[in-house]
Amino acid sequence: MTTNDLLELLRRHLPEIQASLTAAEYARFQDSVRRLREVGDDTRAMRFALREVRLCLLALPRENELRRRLDQFRSAGAARAAVLPDADRLDEVIRLLESVDWPTLDPVSAEIARGVRQRLLTAPARGPERLTGAAAEDPARAGLIRLTHPELGHRYPDFQFDPDTGEPRPVVQRINRMLLSDQDPWGAADWWLGGNTWLRDAPAALVGRVPDALLTEAAAALVGDGAW
Repeated sequence: MTTNDLLELLRRHLPEIQASLTAAEYARFQDSVRRLREVGDDTRAMRFALREVRLCLLALPRENELRRRLDQFRSAGAARAAVLPDADRLDEVIRLLESVDWPTLDPVSAEIARGVRQRLLTAPARGPERLTGAAAEDPARAGLIRLTHPELGHRYPDFQFDPDTGEPRPVVQRINRMLLSDQDPWGAADWWLGGNTWLRDAPAALVGRVPDALLTEAAAALVGDGAW
């Protein structure tokens, strides 16, 4: 098994890995995969980094298919077959790692969560190159939701921006902070883009069409804090 074979296995099994590891174990696993990119062309350092990835995954159940396949990768001969990974393939796995960051769930719940995220990623959005001013310098500080697309990278849902000026809408920034979008961007995006019983429509579709105070009250009802 080559390094690229291992990356393909990781790509296919990421939701399963996330569902099987604790939050701390998964965070360590994420760091170990990112380290593969940091070591560059140093083959010796790459072997140590690959060993760290494998050790992180030993927490998987023994009957897990990925865990069984890791034994093939453990042999020295297989590890030497192709130590340095394809850069594009490694970048893809890292992008996927950063987009699969929901709390540890059982496999069924993880599948549901992935479906929700796929739906949210179909909404119109822009890349970081279209951000300006303070939003470009620090999107999270500017109160913007940032989602991570497995192929396109960071995406910022369009409803957050004034269609004429391209600047962030103040009401959206305020509500995003109420929803703690910097900690749970997917949950915040789901509130905006999903149906809302109280508002009788998706909040994102009502920005600019209803008073800002009404949207703020709806968000405050969700977080249970009238102080906003």
